This record gives sequence, C-alpha cells and structure tokens, in this order.
Amino acid sequence: MLANYLIGLREGLEASLVVSILVAYLVKTGRRHLLPRIWLGVAIAVLVSLAFGFALFYGPRGLTFKAQEAIGGILSIVAVVFVTWMIFWMARAARSISGELRGQIDDAADGNWFALALVAMLAVGREGLETALFIWSTTEAATRDTDASWQPLVGAALGIATAVVLGYLIYRGAISINLSTFFAWTGGFLIIVAAGVLSYGVHDLQEAGILPGLNNLAWDVSDTIDPTSWYATILKGVFNFSPATTWLEAVVWVLYVVPTMTIFILTLRRRAAPAAPAQQSTPVSH
Repeated sequence: MLANYLIGLREGLEASLVVSILVAYLVKTGRRHLLPRIWLGVAIAVLVSLAFGFALFYGPRGLTFKAQEAIGGILSIVAVVFVTWMIFWMARAARSISGELRGQIDDAADGNWFALALVAMLAVGREGLETALFIWSTTEAATRDTDASWQPLVGAALGIATAVVLGYLIYRGAISINLSTFFAWTGGFLIIVAAGVLSYGVHDLQEAGILPGLNNLAWDVSDTIDPTSWYATILKGVFNFSPATTWLEAVVWVLYVVPTMTIFILTLRRRAAPAAPAQQSTPVSH
C-alpha cells in the first residue's frame, strides 16, 4: 500500500501542478473564459486513464495462465520503462515546466477551441496512463499470493487524493513545497519500486516459459520468512521482495538498480550545482 500511495502522490502531484499552472496562467492573463476548455481536457484525460486501468485489471482474465503471465511480464517491463523515463524527465524539467506550459497555452489559445483542451488532456493524460500502468504492475506484484488487491488500490487512491489537496493548496498559496527535493527523494524510492516490478515481470515471463531459469533459485528463505507475516507483506508490497527468488530475477534487479540509481544521483548533483544560490519552491503563480 505504501508504494502505491507514493506512486499516486507523486504522479497525482505532477498532474495537479500542471493543472494549477494552466489555470493560474489563464486567470493571471485575464482569460477566465477559456477555463472550461482546460477542465474538458482534464476530464477526458481522467476518463481515458480510468478506462485504461479497467482494461488492464480485467482484460487478461479470460486468457490462459501462460498468456496472462506473458502479458503481465511484458506490461510490467513497459511500466518500468515509462516510470524510469518519468523519473528522469521530472528531475530535468521541474524548474522549467511552468514556462513550457505557458508557452503551450499561448499557442493553443490562438488556435481552434479544442487546442487548449488538447494541451490539458495530453499533459494530464500522460501522467494518468503512466499511473494506471505502474499501479497495475505493482498491484499484480504485491498480490501474487493473496486476494487483497484492494489494499494497493486504496493506497493509490489516497495518494492521488492527497496530491489533489496539495495541488489546490499550492495554487491558493497556502503551502510551499521544494519540488526539486520532493521529486529527488520520491524518484530514488520509485527506482527501488521499479526494480521490484521489473523483477516481477521477469518472473512472469519465466512462468510463461518465455525466459528460462524458473527453478534455478538464488535463494529460498520461505522457511525463515513467513510469506503471510506482516513484515513479509510490507517487504512484498513496498520492495516486491520474494522469499523465493530466481537467479535471473536477482541479476536483473541489480543490473537495473545500480546503473539507474547512479545516473539519477549524478543527474541531481549536476542539476543542483548551478541552482544552489536560489532554491525553488513551486512553479505556480497567479
């Protein structure tokens, strides 16, 4: 639940900040009459994301076991690719996202009536589709051996709700958040979560017979760590730790975490160096 709460919080805050920037800029420039177009784009993005999530959760259930495992493994790997891209994109764009969106608004406001709705739909929809895919992957991983699929979904919903509230408070000027610090810490944590999802995806592909080594275990501590215990549930839900892990899962986990975390830390240090004199809090102004 904690991992999905963080995913919902981070992705939801990104979407909330985007909406806040769009709304604040239109209000500041005296174009309130264009706000319904923004909300139309947001509504379409939310509906598309919900439909995509529904298809992910219920679409493969009529397939054979191996087909389900193959689809699950492939989608888990796709989810890791998207979330990794998102982590690095936000690390680079946190300081410039406001200016980029304002430029897009000015261009869209001069076009046809749907252009502004399209800007909002694409900006929010990207976050929504990434969130649906990654939450589905982490939920599948966390509930492999249990039917409590509602717990990760509740965690994600609470994270999104928290993000919406924070986004509104930021827009109203009630709170200030150092976005660079927020996205740095959550990005590092999500790299660990993504590594677990990648490992889970590899296991699914082994179950489907696409990858070898299903019975070649790196370790099996099932006798020491009870899979039904509370601490095993936390390890599974947050880090996707499995008491029985194949060598291929373990190797893939390491090969993802070590270079990705190293590049991420180096990216943050390189970005922080020239920005040290002026700390950023929030890009929203109105």
